[in-house]
Amino acid sequence: VVRVAVDPGTHTAYVTYGGGVSVINEATNTVTAYIPVDIMPWGVALDPGTHTAYVTDVVADVVAVIDEATNKVTAYIPVGIGAFAVAVDPGTHTAYVTNQVDATVSVIDEATNTVTATIPVGNMPLAVAVDPGTHTAYVTNQGDAMVSVIDEATNTVTATIPVGNNPVEVVVDPGTHTSYVTNQGDDT
Repeated sequence: VVRVAVDPGTHTAYVTYGGGVSVINEATNTVTAYIPVDIMPWGVALDPGTHTAYVTDVVADVVAVIDEATNKVTAYIPVGIGAFAVAVDPGTHTAYVTNQVDATVSVIDEATNTVTATIPVGNMPLAVAVDPGTHTAYVTNQGDAMVSVIDEATNTVTATIPVGNNPVEVVVDPGTHTSYVTNQGDDT
């Protein structure tokens, strides 16, 4: 098991693993489907408004688009090299994908399943989280010990915030517009 995301509307969890995605019914705590996804699925995020799952493939450098109604892959979207994590802004129906190797974030328009922008960020971007209230994305850059702040309206980095060594994960509390970052290198 690598990553998990939940659709609160359908009470379904999507879990990535070495060969694909497991779909779990939260009411029965049972696996209801297995969805094969290319070579090495890693990150997963859901758009609860469209009931669509987005799964990064760190080897094939694509994002698999999964229709939750059918549990089928409907598209593969080419992104940057080392596609790692993904986050969705449900208000704009936009997905943000960190690309480790080329130090970028790919911006995906969910309506067209196309990359509409590629944003340079810091060295070795890992995690990404979105604040849907401010339409801001936060990206941890493990190699630079910083977080890149992306304005979704302009698809530009508007700030870089120094954090601890080896920042790995980031989450956002949309109620307080506060981001939390785990720093693996100094246990903070």
